[in-house]
Amino acid sequence: MTPELDPSTVVVHAGRPERVPNAPVGESPVFSSTYVAGGDRGYGRFGNDAWTALEETLGKLEGGLALTFASGMAAAAALIDLIPVGGRVVAPQHAYSGVLALLDQQAATGRLKVDRVDIADTDAAVQAVDGADMLWIESPTNPAMEVADIPALAAAGRAAGVTVVVDNTFATPLLQQPLRLGADVVMHSATKFIAGHSDVLLGAVVTADDDLWSAIDLRRRSLGAVPGPMEAWLALRGLRTLALRLERAQSNAAFLAERLREHPRVSRVRYPGLPDDPGHDRAAAQMSGFGAILAFELGGDAAGAQKVCESTELWVHATSLGGVESMLERRRRWPIEVPTIPEDLIRLSVGIEHPDDLWTDLEQALAR
Repeated sequence: MTPELDPSTVVVHAGRPERVPNAPVGESPVFSSTYVAGGDRGYGRFGNDAWTALEETLGKLEGGLALTFASGMAAAAALIDLIPVGGRVVAPQHAYSGVLALLDQQAATGRLKVDRVDIADTDAAVQAVDGADMLWIESPTNPAMEVADIPALAAAGRAAGVTVVVDNTFATPLLQQPLRLGADVVMHSATKFIAGHSDVLLGAVVTADDDLWSAIDLRRRSLGAVPGPMEAWLALRGLRTLALRLERAQSNAAFLAERLREHPRVSRVRYPGLPDDPGHDRAAAQMSGFGAILAFELGGDAAGAQKVCESTELWVHATSLGGVESMLERRRRWPIEVPTIPEDLIRLSVGIEHPDDLWTDLEQALAR
């Protein structure tokens, strides 16, 4: 019997073509909007070989069946569409601003009701779940870096008959597998760490529940939020190196978190890898690493934080994350960012450059 493979091996070998003479080693994108009749595919909106290879790989990593989407927001929108009209969703007070904005838009039209909770306050979140239709978890949260107790919240959701969704974008499947922790559905903005090169928009959803998978697949087909074959192929190619990229980026993040904590201009560092971080013990229990995202604050100095972001030379001042290049951003520069996020909070997406170079650049920006 083949032993269970380490996830770092799965990202390299899953989703490959059958090994027969003259077969390609890796899957190729298929550019066709339709297929010859007689098979189970039929039309380009229903399937593509590049999707299949990527979905097989993500499914094996997360422990379920995957579906890919045109973007992370397309994946999130398909999941939110599962909530019945007039239903209620419990969501974190801090999470990706695009998802929270979509929930607010749906609530404003009366389509659904939204209750925001401190997702790190397990008792409050469990209490809010009663009578809800969906519990939306993000852990660690964007950009506050709070850590949710996924097993406890998933158990409460199951007991209450609530669909539990976990946005696993920050952790990636290599550091956290929410389905194995009890969640019903896991989603990713595959634009980020999975694709890993800041050149693809893509989303993914994974579930081990066949009925949920069919319901989500129906929404992808009906709403047309399908990925292009080239985007799926690029994401799969990026995924092959996730283990190596994440190892270096995570090491860099830990190094920078320690340096920032010692800097006199920095009032707070948010990173679950720090032993005194509020989410450290919980993250250590349910994650195999602490990730490559962190945030820090400058004691209320919003103008100074903006100046730091505009003064770096290596760090890219940009709104995305998870690429090989390091990026930083003052999140409150966006009008839709949650107002409880401090004005001076800077989110760092740590890349794979040499850590000393990254620190030197940050240090000179802080000095300005």
